[in-house]
Amino acid sequence: MRESYMTAGSSASAELLIQKSRFIGCAARAESEQQALNFINSIKEQHRSANHNCSAYMLGEHDSIQKANDDGEPGGTAGVPILEVLKKKHLKDTVIVVTRYFGGVKLGSGGLIRAYGKAASEALSAAGIVERRLHSLMKISIDYTWLGKVENEVRQSDYPLKDIDYAEGVNLYVHVPIAEEESFTAWIKDLTNGQSSSICTGKEYLEFPVT
Repeated sequence: MRESYMTAGSSASAELLIQKSRFIGCAARAESEQQALNFINSIKEQHRSANHNCSAYMLGEHDSIQKANDDGEPGGTAGVPILEVLKKKHLKDTVIVVTRYFGGVKLGSGGLIRAYGKAASEALSAAGIVERRLHSLMKISIDYTWLGKVENEVRQSDYPLKDIDYAEGVNLYVHVPIAEEESFTAWIKDLTNGQSSSICTGKEYLEFPVT
């Protein structure tokens, strides 16, 4: 699993009017090629009367899948500029569709490249960009006598508390950056005078907005 990567925060759209042509950029997260294609097709269905629905997406840990589609615009003037926006922002698992309703004024190759790139960028601004960081989900097992102290210290720390399970003893589930797993375990042992156990129960991504 990737330790961290950046992707679209949500599905969103943005609209621009350039030389009487209406450009609508739509961005979304896609974790498979089928998801990307489904999103593209949904936008095409929504804008069936548009002159063009151009698209691009980047998928995979090593950007192994990169596709761009000009959908009738001159070659390299639509899909590629959209893809370049994804590359420049270092995004993964992201798809963008830019719809164009032609307004009667030809933009030329340079104008089209700038327009599609700007529409793609605006769509991403609307969707927001997040960094997904892989964390260890640590299970802390303690006696009830330690609950107040440990819960209070964890809540005041930078480690997000996911859940508390109340049974014969107490189990707290905490998200910890992978690189800090050992230091976190030592910290909890110190808090409880060694009367605790901490184990990793799995890996999960947490999302952090990128400004």
